[in-house]
Amino acid sequence: MPWKGEKAPYKIWISEIILQQTRVLQGLAYYNNFIKEFPSLQSLATAPEEAVFKVWEGLGYYTRCRNLIFTAKYIHEELHGQFPQTYSNILALKGIGPYTAAAISSFAYGLPHAVVDGNVFRVLARYFGEAIPIDSTKGKEYFSGLANQLLFKQDSASYNQAIMDFGATVCKPQIPECESCILQKDCIAYKDGVVNKLPVKEKQLIKRKRWFTYFIFHIDSCVLINKRIEKDIWQSLYEFYLFESDKELNWLPSVIEKWLHEQLGIKEYSIDHISNVYKQQLTHQNLEGKFISIRISAIPFSLRNYKMVKIADLPGIAFPKFINLFLQNHEHISNYYIRT
Repeated sequence: MPWKGEKAPYKIWISEIILQQTRVLQGLAYYNNFIKEFPSLQSLATAPEEAVFKVWEGLGYYTRCRNLIFTAKYIHEELHGQFPQTYSNILALKGIGPYTAAAISSFAYGLPHAVVDGNVFRVLARYFGEAIPIDSTKGKEYFSGLANQLLFKQDSASYNQAIMDFGATVCKPQIPECESCILQKDCIAYKDGVVNKLPVKEKQLIKRKRWFTYFIFHIDSCVLINKRIEKDIWQSLYEFYLFESDKELNWLPSVIEKWLHEQLGIKEYSIDHISNVYKQQLTHQNLEGKFISIRISAIPFSLRNYKMVKIADLPGIAFPKFINLFLQNHEHISNYYIRT
């Protein structure tokens, strides 16, 4: 991985933020592309925000991207482009928590701070046979304290990288390599036969179900889009007109006609296309929905705040993955769409 052994705080910061909630193989491609487009903190701080969101497109958890932009501008403008060099000052930056602050402190500056990620939690819980839930306040404090006690302070960067790699390749979540593990003889979880029961989590994830019906309004060779500004998923990304419901609705032509007329004041229109169902799973949400393409002659007053863009320009706009799945589906989209 290109970030291993990296000493530049900017690149370490970018890699750590991308790898939050992202698999390494997926994150690798995004990291390489991000560094190619924004090779320095100054280039990120001075780039148009929409250009940054476009490069981030598909990674999800867009709060990470917004915080990157904010913090890059802050360092560039308020700190004269100098990345902070102490743990406390790094931790004070927006979007940076204890884990990321420790990673930058250790890998960039060699400071004695333990990097405690999921791999480290798992190694420590199994080796010491601790059943304290790792997602509890008590558990986070306990394992963070334990990790800092064990830290090899003379070379914190090598130690932190080693224990994380050990958790990723040997002490894996499922089917760990216990038989060949060099720590086997002292591992309490192995001695007690509870390796696959540790670490413990106390919180059960309950996923919210949401149904999205997107209306794509065509005007000649253009469509109407709008930026999501609410503090919800996909904030700052663009989308088509959205109608959200708890479950799928039966959008018969008569229902569409009544809804367009009564809700948006649209009387003259034609239905070009109704898509199949699209799905996307997020960490806390299950999304399903359809896309309905509607042709109109002018922007109705109810949609006066929407932006009209050419269909040929859609690939350059930052959309959420859910919409891109539709735009990139060659078999089901109407012939009006640019095909990527």
